[in-house]
Amino acid sequence: MKVSAANVRNFAVVGHLNSGKTSLCDLMLFKSGKVERQGKTTDKTSVSDYTPEEQTKQSSIYSAALNCKWKEHHFFFIDTPGYGEFVAEPIAAISNADTVLISVDAVDGIQIGSARAWKIARKNNIPVAFYINGMDKDQANYDKVITQIQESYGKTLCIPVTVPNGNGSSFSSVVNILKSETLPDNAKEYREKIMDTVAESDEELMTRYLDGQKLSPEEILKGLKKAMMNGSFIPVFAGSVAKEIGIEDLMNGIAELFTDPLNRIAKDKAGNKIQVSENGTGVAKVFKTINDAFLGQLAFFRVYSGTFTSDSEIVNITKSTKERFGSIVLINGKNQEKAECAVPGMIGAMVKLKSTALDHTIATVSSASELPAIEFPAPVMSYAITAVKSGEEDKIGTGLHKLCVNDPTLKLERHPETHETLLSGMGDQHLSLAIKKLKEENKVEVHTATPKVPYRETVTAHGEGHYRHKKQSGGHGQFAEVYLKIDPNPNGYEFKNAVVGGNIPKNFIPAVEKGVLEAMIDGPLAGCHVQNVLITVYDGKYHDVDSSEMAFKIAARAALRDAIEKAKPILLEPIQSIKIHIPDQYMGDISGDLNHKRGRILGMDMEEGLQVVKAEVPLAELAKYAMELRSITQGNGSFDMSFARYEMVPSNVAREIIEKHKKGTEEAV
Repeated sequence: MKVSAANVRNFAVVGHLNSGKTSLCDLMLFKSGKVERQGKTTDKTSVSDYTPEEQTKQSSIYSAALNCKWKEHHFFFIDTPGYGEFVAEPIAAISNADTVLISVDAVDGIQIGSARAWKIARKNNIPVAFYINGMDKDQANYDKVITQIQESYGKTLCIPVTVPNGNGSSFSSVVNILKSETLPDNAKEYREKIMDTVAESDEELMTRYLDGQKLSPEEILKGLKKAMMNGSFIPVFAGSVAKEIGIEDLMNGIAELFTDPLNRIAKDKAGNKIQVSENGTGVAKVFKTINDAFLGQLAFFRVYSGTFTSDSEIVNITKSTKERFGSIVLINGKNQEKAECAVPGMIGAMVKLKSTALDHTIATVSSASELPAIEFPAPVMSYAITAVKSGEEDKIGTGLHKLCVNDPTLKLERHPETHETLLSGMGDQHLSLAIKKLKEENKVEVHTATPKVPYRETVTAHGEGHYRHKKQSGGHGQFAEVYLKIDPNPNGYEFKNAVVGGNIPKNFIPAVEKGVLEAMIDGPLAGCHVQNVLITVYDGKYHDVDSSEMAFKIAARAALRDAIEKAKPILLEPIQSIKIHIPDQYMGDISGDLNHKRGRILGMDMEEGLQVVKAEVPLAELAKYAMELRSITQGNGSFDMSFARYEMVPSNVAREIIEKHKKGTEEAV
């Protein structure tokens, strides 16, 4: 199959859950003749949602690369999940698309999924279009939704290209403002706005338009395409996937208005422009990897410039390694077809690349520049995991590592303070899916639990400690005596040697500090790491024969514990900065819930049509916040969080934590 880059249209289909993205993609494949029968999620025939997990849920979990020919153009597009916990998929798709098509439900309007997609697209300077789907629904309200879109993203930018005839049961067709000879009254205003946008896109067109000259259809499309690419025009289409109304107008709009890859402004990691053409150096980004049951590791790539040919050698620019591959595969869900080459804008896949992973840049020559990294959010929820069966820890680690390689929002780590193995992700459903896949693919099971909170301890006053370590058991004994003091130190940990007169020889001072550091790992209140202290060793005694480094380490550990207990120790807890995006109607519920969680609301703002609440909340209160926020907002909220600082735990809460620790210690003994 020979494809010209000028005729390629590369776009990502995004939006909120149940806004009709997958049904739209299946219908475009059917309308183009790519498939003989229209796929449907309800009867498990969708080309896009083909995995068992998606068929069970009847909604997208993974992004699906699709392609079809439409007239003289070739569409390469990605259907993405709208559920917030699988956000890595739309981020990768949007970051590597030339245009973003946001599907909006005609009843529900702008929701968190559509707002998220807009934000990602704008962050990556990618043109956007809207498709208002479901105009046949009983509660459909075109005027309400178009007003919401315009108020959220710009009244002068978001201009309808197709408008519906009627709402709900009265909806029968769409009017194409660009091509219809007669227009209803509401469309005439949009026609004038479109012509203003065309004129403003080009000085020559502006002059002719102001002189009253009529612009040709080709000039209008050229002006709109230019305006869309520079962000001054956001086309809005309307229709119904269920009734198959307005789909061909949308597909024609994609072909005529969406930018082609040769006109895309692409930049490398250093911010330098990449010369885009079918000839010259081939440069592509690997934006998705999966483990195929039959083909093995499959690396999906989007070509930015040049041409990649099958059965050749490529260079992994990110890793500075060479790779040999066979056929280039074009993907439609689980269906695959071989291609001889891939030109700019095309999405293809390569099989069994040894060192190439997600977010790597591949090229035809080693001198090519690396493309910018895709920015993914940090996880917001964690499970502490342990093996159900003893001895399977390595197998679990290997299996989870493979899953993390394909999903950058999934993290596996061993916490250095709590010593728990943590699996972190974007929410409970995201983590549950990973654990389910681990069981199916590796035949191992894990226990999950709420992670321990990494509390810290510190002191609020001056304290002095002393310990003499003396042990005689025949032969050389053990002897060391240490006097030290502890003080609060907001700048962190500091150790001072104030010993005079050689009471502790200098060669034993490092052993004293080692003992201090070891004691700080396990504080006296709740066994937590001690921080923000100044330790000063000022006196001691030694024995010419019986003193040793080990003896001084033991004495220092005991002396420090003695000093801490006299210095009014307190428990500290990690405080997280969180940013919550919600529709306005949930503000009261969210504020009340944050107060209940000992949170402090720092401010509120409006962003992309949604309320943004900025707050600080103790980490201990956020273990299940992904589930709680989903429940409060009926799935219309999202949040991100990052560590802010440590603060003193309230005395009533600290008392429970300390008692629980002591009880656990006693039971262990």
